[in-house]
Amino acid sequence: MMNSPTILAVGGAYIERRGRVAGAFVPAASNPGTMREHVGGAVFNALRWAVRRGVSASLLSVRGGDALGDTVLRAVAEAGIADLSAVFLDRATPSHTMLIDSDGGLIAGLADMVLYELALPKQIRRAKVREAIGSADAVLCDANLPSSALERLAVLAAGKPVFALAVSPSKATRLTPVLDRLAMAFMNWREAGVLAGTDIDADDQGVIDGLRRAGLKSGVITAGDGPVLGFDELGAFSISPPPLQKRTDAAGAGDALAGATIAALLRGLTLRAALREGIAAAALAVESAAFTSASFAEALALVPEARELA
Repeated sequence: MMNSPTILAVGGAYIERRGRVAGAFVPAASNPGTMREHVGGAVFNALRWAVRRGVSASLLSVRGGDALGDTVLRAVAEAGIADLSAVFLDRATPSHTMLIDSDGGLIAGLADMVLYELALPKQIRRAKVREAIGSADAVLCDANLPSSALERLAVLAAGKPVFALAVSPSKATRLTPVLDRLAMAFMNWREAGVLAGTDIDADDQGVIDGLRRAGLKSGVITAGDGPVLGFDELGAFSISPPPLQKRTDAAGAGDALAGATIAALLRGLTLRAALREGIAAAALAVESAAFTSASFAEALALVPEARELA
């Protein structure tokens, strides 16, 4: 158990634009709704929740030298995260624009992430980053990094737990070369199927078996409002999230789950206990509820115990 665990996170911290459709979505037409903009990204979202749960954190990302980059800089500082990121004055800050239906489900997204492809692999070679990895208790990364950068990061972090976020079905395969070196991967059902090499009709155990064959020792699989699956050396289990009191936006819930789960693992909890904390954090994120110790405790009290898979 670590009294004050530290994490170095490497990956996405960018501008997220969320357009929420009012009423039923009509394809190939102009839909009335609202657009909001904030700082997000898989690693940043997860890291912010880990900090809320008592972890000290630093972030390595890249951004442009524009007004949006300044917005990201302020958000990282406000989250209490040490910023190791590089700024490229001649580049635009990465962004992700999402269209969301009236129930909070994702309709489509557009990721402008070319800067990560160009710059993050070189940043990992900086002496400052190697020093940060050496002083951290754990490393968190996401599949916004190219496979070459993920492999380099895994080598530098040898001997420390490395946690990874799959990000999307199209990017999840970037984790394939390092699956056997990860302490844990967080993914949704579609991302898990890609990594496991299973079809859409595979059952829970079939997907988990496929992930194990691919080299992953431990993982968490989310499925929207459905049960969350977890597996480790002790076996596989599921936890059913409690009904939500309200639903504002599902985007970012998986990242919140990952951040809070990792924080609990670093405090010495088992995966089954840690994942309950992750599910509580995801509920607060979806409901856009204010985070306090009391609100988290209330959300956690509603999460049932894990059920072992047969």
